[in-house]
Amino acid sequence: MSDQTRRALEAEWLHLTRVELPALAAARDWPVRADHCFQRILLDNAFGGRWYDHIPRRPAYAHAAPEMLAHAIAIGRTAIAGQADMDDLNRRSLAWRGKR
Repeated sequence: MSDQTRRALEAEWLHLTRVELPALAAARDWPVRADHCFQRILLDNAFGGRWYDHIPRRPAYAHAAPEMLAHAIAIGRTAIAGQADMDDLNRRSLAWRGKR
């Protein structure tokens, strides 16, 4: 993957989690509003567990394998399209973390 392609993927991730998802959160009555919460939810669901068990360094998006970051973005896009339930995605993320 070229540096330019990687930068574009990271820019898409940041726009999705910092702008697009937070802008929809209140209207859709999602359980979270903050960008870092969306990042947690999407990455955890992409990995099927706590993202930090798979990505040793922070920020996670900068150190995630491109295919995993793309998968996390795709999950966010399905939530925007109404094809994934953000409440369910959040519950799974929290369960993997022993919080619910």
